[in-house]
Amino acid sequence: MEESIKPLDPIALELGPLQIHWYGVIIGLGALLALFIAVKESERRGLHKDTFVDLVLFAIPIAIIGARIYYVIFQWDYYSQNPGDIIKIWNGGLAIHGGLIAAVITGAVFAKVKNISFWKLADIAAPSIILGQAIGRWGNFMNQEAHGGPVTREFLEGLLLPDFIVNQMYINGQYYHPTFLYESLWSLVGFIGLMLLRKANFRRGELFLTYVIWYSIGRFFVEGLRTDSLMLTDTLRIAQVISIVLILVAVGIIIFRRMKGYSKERYLDASQ
Repeated sequence: MEESIKPLDPIALELGPLQIHWYGVIIGLGALLALFIAVKESERRGLHKDTFVDLVLFAIPIAIIGARIYYVIFQWDYYSQNPGDIIKIWNGGLAIHGGLIAAVITGAVFAKVKNISFWKLADIAAPSIILGQAIGRWGNFMNQEAHGGPVTREFLEGLLLPDFIVNQMYINGQYYHPTFLYESLWSLVGFIGLMLLRKANFRRGELFLTYVIWYSIGRFFVEGLRTDSLMLTDTLRIAQVISIVLILVAVGIIIFRRMKGYSKERYLDASQ
């Protein structure tokens, strides 16, 4: 049976020499849905409807560049010998942590220029960010990347996965953990949780920081299963180290802002 399994075509559309990859299509769809949700919520929170449209015009391309630079830096042994491959993002190789760092810096500068609370923007964006991550992981699925270690077909079927996922996890004669799916589901649960927590009227900034903590916990454990991790040393996975740092920093910021009285505003407050 295994010999007849063919992977899904990673190319969505060919127009002459132009190839449109599912990886880009899926990430693009995730970004559009995330933007739609953020725009609707920003209007409810008293911001101009174009605020997030203006923000993403800068944040998305900068985040993509940041995600690629981050990945290339930690794979420099390869890319220094193959510089032409640096621009080939359609083959994968976008590190979420690099994209998040770039997006947060962009958001902070944007908020300063527009005289809007960065924490207000971040809280509104948090559910959208994690939803975009949940959807974007399916781009990895189409590329048969970001998978875990070897497993059996019986193991995958025991997870009650549909055949198209099981078959796509058959790579070069071996089945693998669908870690893309584990992270996607974790992120989807996080999205639902953050949408519900909006009604809890958290202190300003804490919805975004909750996102950071939630995503980092899931990423730490999922990363431990992956076989393609960017490595800091022979034994330290970069994503796991960054996840721990982000959890500690987010918790520290929550405590510090509460102690200093910097988080008196609430999520549902109308102030800028």
